Amino acid sequence: MTGAAELPPPVEVVEYTDPLCPWAWGSEPVFRRLRAALAGRVRWRRAYAILFDDDDDPPPDPAAETAWYARYVEEISAHSGAPRAVRLSRMPASSWPASLVAKAAELQGGREGDLQSRLQGDAVAERALRRLRETVFVLGEPADTAALALAAVRGVPGLDMERLAADAASDAVLERVRADRAEARRPVPDVRSVSSGSPHPGTAKETADGGYRYALPTLLVRAPGGYRAVPGWRPFEEYAAVVEELCPGLLTVPAPLSPAEALERYGSMTDPERPPPAEGAWPPPHAVRVETGNGPLWLHPDEASARRAATG
Repeated sequence: MTGAAELPPPVEVVEYTDPLCPWAWGSEPVFRRLRAALAGRVRWRRAYAILFDDDDDPPPDPAAETAWYARYVEEISAHSGAPRAVRLSRMPASSWPASLVAKAAELQGGREGDLQSRLQGDAVAERALRRLRETVFVLGEPADTAALALAAVRGVPGLDMERLAADAASDAVLERVRADRAEARRPVPDVRSVSSGSPHPGTAKETADGGYRYALPTLLVRAPGGYRAVPGWRPFEEYAAVVEELCPGLLTVPAPLSPAEALERYGSMTDPERPPPAEGAWPPPHAVRVETGNGPLWLHPDEASARRAATG
């Protein structure tokens, strides 16, 4: 029937994450590929677990804590191949500001039931989240205050900054992130004990109150026939096998993008995110190179210009 609202997809993928988590940052190449293979056929939802909480005790020696964390991120980037900042200015003080801004960006995702509008809105929210991640792992300046989080996403194409600032400061978005945090602290029993050869197997973390939360990142795939949790840092094939087990035939192979097309779509790419072999050189000749401590980050010229304008 013309004009009828589309039914929601019967499969949900919940990504338990945090904008400032190094393992989540390192998982972006695989998650980008998985989201492309599932686009329009699942509901992909992010739950922000709040890795750095407001009630955490401040470090007794901030400089020593920052040095330790920088080494920790360097070890993770050696496994994942993800960029890391040449210099980390400080430990992130709180995940709340970046999580609130990321959640607020999701509200600009278009009309319910309008698939094309939703996909466009999802792309805007993903660009905003990407900018927030890069504050830590590319720039070394964590977006751990409201002002820094908003500044980080300024200039994202399609993002209404006035609305974003109002939504990020609203009680409604605060409650959404509080609900995400609580959900992340109710992990399914499967992740209490995990056997894996991964350097980050993803066993649930014990919390100060004697409970547990999902390790980050963790994907939870829910389908009419059941659910499966895939915790920690995993190759694409493990996620694909879980989806195929629950929903045979759901995964597709998207049309390959050339390097130039991929950079235009995503705006920001790392070498581990380069598309499969396709026509065109990597990186594209017009790509803007950003140096990091573990290989370059590549920006589309429009993205580089937007960032310069936002900080100029």
